[in-house]
Amino acid sequence: MLRIRLRRTGATKKPRYRVVVAEARTRRDGPFVENLGFYDPLTEPATIHIDSAKAQGWLAQGAQPSNTVARLLRAAGVDVPKTSRESEPS
Repeated sequence: MLRIRLRRTGATKKPRYRVVVAEARTRRDGPFVENLGFYDPLTEPATIHIDSAKAQGWLAQGAQPSNTVARLLRAAGVDVPKTSRESEPS
């Protein structure tokens, strides 16, 4: 199953993340299928840049976003259906 999730980049104590499509079983910073954008939580306000067309395409093909990525996609203006995973406590 494909997941849309965050891949950590950046230096120690200065995280930046790439929003990527990856196989669910691969490790966090392992191989990925496609890069959809990036997220920088250290800027004020946080920088979110996601290619909406690519994200919609992957969601239509059945890729499941992580809870954090679902929140970021909504902030970027992408329509994400609410899943049962989002109501579960982390």
